[in-house]
Amino acid sequence: MSEASRSMSEARESALGTALAVRRARRGKSLADLAAATFVSRGWINNVEAGRRWPHCDWVELADRELGASGELVAVWRRENLERERESVRREALRKSERESQLLLAAEPDAVDLDEINQLISELAVTYLSSPPGPMLNQAMSLRGELIRRLSIRNMKSSRFSDLHVGLSRVSGILAYAALDLGDAQGAATHGAVSYKMAAQAGDSELMAWSRGTQSLIARFDKDYVLGQELINDGMKYAGQGTSEIRLICGAAQCAANLGDSTSARALLVESNRERERSTQDAVEGLFGFSRAKQAYYSASSLMWLSDNESLQDAETNAMLAIETWVNEPPEQRSLDDEALAQVYLATARLKMGELEGAMHAARTVLELPEDRQISWIVNRLADLSELLGNDRFKNSKVASSARDELLSYRT
Repeated sequence: MSEASRSMSEARESALGTALAVRRARRGKSLADLAAATFVSRGWINNVEAGRRWPHCDWVELADRELGASGELVAVWRRENLERERESVRREALRKSERESQLLLAAEPDAVDLDEINQLISELAVTYLSSPPGPMLNQAMSLRGELIRRLSIRNMKSSRFSDLHVGLSRVSGILAYAALDLGDAQGAATHGAVSYKMAAQAGDSELMAWSRGTQSLIARFDKDYVLGQELINDGMKYAGQGTSEIRLICGAAQCAANLGDSTSARALLVESNRERERSTQDAVEGLFGFSRAKQAYYSASSLMWLSDNESLQDAETNAMLAIETWVNEPPEQRSLDDEALAQVYLATARLKMGELEGAMHAARTVLELPEDRQISWIVNRLADLSELLGNDRFKNSKVASSARDELLSYRT
């Protein structure tokens, strides 16, 4: 067998594996029967059906003929193989970007004039809000590749060191977001560490606070809320300029809510509202800003984890406020992914209050998103929503069971 047929370390859901098992059962063929007819072992076919091994197309064609599938298995293989190839390209891009971040962690920067590159990075931070993460990952890697090239030249005037550090911090921050949206929390953590290191070397306190907030976001993605709070505490040392302090306070509210401290969570959200009145304009918008809509979104994503009805009602109100505000926001502040997530948070709050119909009305706006907009946050939060539908409260509800199947199908 070719490289495509190497055994996978872990099983994964496979449409081909399922179709093969179904077709084999219909024909009354055992694993041993099909193995003998297609010149492989019984265990090998078992691994294909379980998603632990990916076969070459030649073998699928042979199995298709043997099982009288009339091309069905070959068609399933082609569709799934195309997706696997796309995933492989994406994963390689993630690995490459992480390797570059690891290089930067050990490097001492030196470069030439960076004004144009830094402007492109600022524009990319705005574009990111309305674009799928894959293309943004590639663009950020291209920009950072140029920064690394300039780093190797080592003929930059010392007065421009700060510009280089700021550029590297921001583009690494964008890479952290792209990696996280694509489900690579480990790579995101590496980029986040680079973002903070470069911001510290630039002496940019606003960017240092933002980087710590992003590192906390990554920790929260991994459900490590203790680490998330520690990073926020450190980020508060540098907060003050722009909206950095509001973002950190709202992140702290998310940590508190997930740790079951409803009193602290609600108090922190009140504090964030007071801080909004004292905040100044961010140096760069887009990913590096924290709009009023984003603040309402953070409030919803904090309060929805609480169990009391007042908090859930407030979560619903804030999610709706975030969605309505984003619809009217200028491009540099409207985040389409967060807008979709706010719909999931709205659905979660409603479901926890027993409003199944209203919850699914909100969730379906997200289920209709194109594939390239299905970021890891959305997939994870919809999984949380489907788990809620499986608890005792909805045990005897056929409507809830149907809704749960609808949500689960989003992940397949």
